[in-house]
Amino acid sequence: MAATLTELLYHCIWSTKNREAIIDSSIEESVWKIIAGTASRNEMHALKVGGIENHVHALVRVPKTMSISEAMERLKGGSSEEINHSDILPTGKFEWQEGYAAFSVSKSSVPALSDYISMQREHHQKFSFEDEYVQFLQRHEVEYDPQYLWE
Repeated sequence: MAATLTELLYHCIWSTKNREAIIDSSIEESVWKIIAGTASRNEMHALKVGGIENHVHALVRVPKTMSISEAMERLKGGSSEEINHSDILPTGKFEWQEGYAAFSVSKSSVPALSDYISMQREHHQKFSFEDEYVQFLQRHEVEYDPQYLWE
C-alpha cells in the first residue's frame, strides 16, 4: 500500500486559567469561532467547539503528521493570542490553564459527542466542570494523581 490514510479524531477538553468563569455568554460564540479558526489555520478541522464560562470541549480532526500535544499547543496558544488581540474581552489578559485532556474518538461516536458538546450549558446545571473532567478520566481509564489535577 503506497498511501498513508488516517482519520484521527480527538475530544479535547481544557479550562481557562484557574478555571475562571471568563467566557460569558456574550463572547462564547466568538471564542468558539476563534478556536475553530485557529484549528483551520493549523491544518486541523474543528468539527464542534463548545463549553461554558470556564472550559472548552472541542472535537478536532488532526492531520497524520501532527501529534496531539502539538495540536493542543497550537490550539490553545493560537486561540489565546487571538482572543487577547481581539476586542471581545472588556478587561484583563485571557489565558488557558496548563494541561488538557484528549481522548480518541471513533467516527461512529461523532454525532453523540457533537450533541454532548452542544448541550454543555444544560449539562453543567447538574455537574461541575471538575466532576465532569474526572468522569471522563475515569471512563477512559486515564491514570492521574488527584493532588496534581488542578494545579
